[in-house]
Amino acid sequence: MFIDSHCHLDRLKLEEFDNNLDNVIDAALAEKVNTLLCVSVTLQDFPAMAEQTAKYDNVWLTCGAHPLNQDDEIDPEQLTNLATHSRVIAIGETGLDYFYAPETKPVQLDSFRKHVRVANQLNKPLIIHTRDAQEDTLAILRAEQAENVGGILHCFTESWEMAEQAIAMGFYISFSGIVTFKNAAALREVAKKVPSDRFLIETDAPYLAPVPHRGKQNQPAYVVEVAKHLASIRGTSVAEIAKQSSENFHRLFPQTA
Repeated sequence: MFIDSHCHLDRLKLEEFDNNLDNVIDAALAEKVNTLLCVSVTLQDFPAMAEQTAKYDNVWLTCGAHPLNQDDEIDPEQLTNLATHSRVIAIGETGLDYFYAPETKPVQLDSFRKHVRVANQLNKPLIIHTRDAQEDTLAILRAEQAENVGGILHCFTESWEMAEQAIAMGFYISFSGIVTFKNAAALREVAKKVPSDRFLIETDAPYLAPVPHRGKQNQPAYVVEVAKHLASIRGTSVAEIAKQSSENFHRLFPQTA
C-alpha cells in the first residue's frame, strides 16, 4: 500500500475526471494508494475543501496558508479554530518561498511564526514549504521550538545539509515527482542519504506530474511512480519503499494507522 503524503484535491481540474472526485480516489485505490493527505493553501478555502472531501474515510486534512498566498494577514485565532476540525492532522502548508516572492518576505516570516505557534498549541505536526530560504526556515523552526511537534519538509528540493538539520529536529523529508526529472541529479543524491525512517512520498497533485506523466495533470495515483524512482535511487524494491514510507507516515500521524 502507498500513501500520498501531500496533494491538493480541491485544486484538481475535475473535468478530466468526469467532474467527479470519486474517480480520482478510485484511480488511486486501483494503484494501492490507500491514504491521502489533502493540504490546505488558504484559510478561506479550507471549509470548502473539508466539505468536498468529507465522505472519504481515507482522506485526511491539513489547515494553513501557503507562503505564496499571503493576501490577508494570518489570524492565529481563525487558524486555531479551523484546525480543530476532526480530520485535520497537521498545520500548513506554511513556510517560506523567496524564489517566487522575495518581496513578501516580512509577511511570510510573520505568517510562518504564527503557524508554528498554533502547531505547538494544538500539538499537531507542520507541513513546510521552503524554497531558496534555507537559513530563515531553519532559524524559525528552532526559535519557535518546532521540534516539539515535528512535521514534513514537503516536495523537498534543497540541500542535504538542510535535510540533515531538519531531520535532527524531528522532521521527515518528502519526495515528489521532481525526483524523476532529468535535471534533478542533486536531489537524487539527497534521496540516497535520507535515513529509511525519515522519508515520505507525495504527488503535490495537481502539480509536478512525475515521469512518465510529464505534461499531464498530476493525481494521487501517480505517487507510485515516485516510489519506483526512489526505489531505483536507493537500490531497494518498490514494495520496501511503499512499506517504509507508509510506516513513517503512520508514525508521524498515528491516528491514520
